[in-house]
Amino acid sequence: TGSPHYAALACVLAIMVGSLVAGAGLLRMGWIGNLLSGPVTLGFLAGIAVHIAVSQLPAAMGVPAPSGSTMVKIAALVRLAPQTHLVAVTLAGGVAAMIAIAHALSPRLPGALPAVIVASLAASWLHLAQHGLALIGHVAGGLPSLAIPDVTSGDLVRLAPLAVMIALVVMVQTAATAKSFPPPGGQADAEGDFIGLGAANILAGALGAFPVNASPPRTAIVAESGARSQVAGLVAVAVVVVMLVAGGALLGAVPVAALAGILLFVAARIVRVADMAAVVAASPMEGGLIAATAAGIVILPIEYGVGLGIGLSLLHGLWASARAKVAPMKRLAGTSVWWPDAPGAAVETVDGVAVVTFQAALTFLNADLFEKGMLAEIRPGRSPIRLVVLEATGVVGIDYTASRSVAAVVKACRAAGVDFALARLESVAAQRALGRLGLTRLIGPDHIFETVAAAVAALGPAAAGAKPA
Repeated sequence: TGSPHYAALACVLAIMVGSLVAGAGLLRMGWIGNLLSGPVTLGFLAGIAVHIAVSQLPAAMGVPAPSGSTMVKIAALVRLAPQTHLVAVTLAGGVAAMIAIAHALSPRLPGALPAVIVASLAASWLHLAQHGLALIGHVAGGLPSLAIPDVTSGDLVRLAPLAVMIALVVMVQTAATAKSFPPPGGQADAEGDFIGLGAANILAGALGAFPVNASPPRTAIVAESGARSQVAGLVAVAVVVVMLVAGGALLGAVPVAALAGILLFVAARIVRVADMAAVVAASPMEGGLIAATAAGIVILPIEYGVGLGIGLSLLHGLWASARAKVAPMKRLAGTSVWWPDAPGAAVETVDGVAVVTFQAALTFLNADLFEKGMLAEIRPGRSPIRLVVLEATGVVGIDYTASRSVAAVVKACRAAGVDFALARLESVAAQRALGRLGLTRLIGPDHIFETVAAAVAALGPAAAGAKPA
């Protein structure tokens, strides 16, 4: 609104957001980045690209910038299309084309800089401003000064929920951006990014600015230019300082359409078309996640779009866990290795022994499927079973609800005269849960083994022999 009080609130909000984000980094909460799966991250970037394009198209078209939601802006731009300024479109397209050509020759070539210089010179020599081309115009120079915003305790209370929401969006987008543009030869350090971004927000608030975020377009420019260290960021800071102090006049002569051309090129680059096509081809359901996330980012306010992306990621993970089923295993011929059924492999069975696996954490989501699958192994009508072995390599955790299903299976086996054994429970967390939930005592320590072969040797029918399947 331009009110000094609202400006002070924005500064305080930046400081609060910075404190939350930096705190998340110090507490090593980089796992927040895992709230966005790979497909959802692709959809997130595609949605952000649409936001960038919609924000820059008015300048590229030379038309007034519409207000409202993203969808309202898109509809307005369609209506304004007949008013498109040919010179603005030509400049924006020319800048984007020069950057694309430079990028095709070498990603390290700074195509944007000569493109903007050429556009500025053309605007000056041809007096394009007199023909309706918008220039950046006067830019106030000078360095900002430190100041503590003057707000009341009531303001702080009202800002707190908003600060938490913005901090979450900042952390998720930062993690998504870092995962999309990892450092050369290494992995992104989410905790370090949070600390750095938190410090930046605190400083921004003290300098009179609003909350800042990791920027996919600027990150894309830096990454594709071949930057390999933090020196790139320091150089960018130095350039900004020089431009603030002495470059106001130069910036004033830059056509707005030229800057729009740069960002439109970047928007196109952050849409990972090849990656999305690969995901859709391999897993149509995950392709739907890409589309749903992108649509949510575009249609909804961006904070709600990010929330939708997080929700879709979690639901996708829960869905994968909820679909886990009990799978039979066979012994590979001539070995002691038990393996899920593999078409064409030479396998053996052991009379009276059923070995099964469950390749997911045992939780309330899949406890019912687990229980039904295990009971099916001892149901009447099947060949006589004297031993059921659960190969538990994939069981990385057990919750209370699932523990009741395990107990029901053990009791049902004993009622049917069948031994129950557990093998290869490698997860330390699952081992602890086994004892904490009383399952170690119920199953019996002498029925828990390190390998399936040991379980079969110790508890299998005395007269059991191997025969080709």
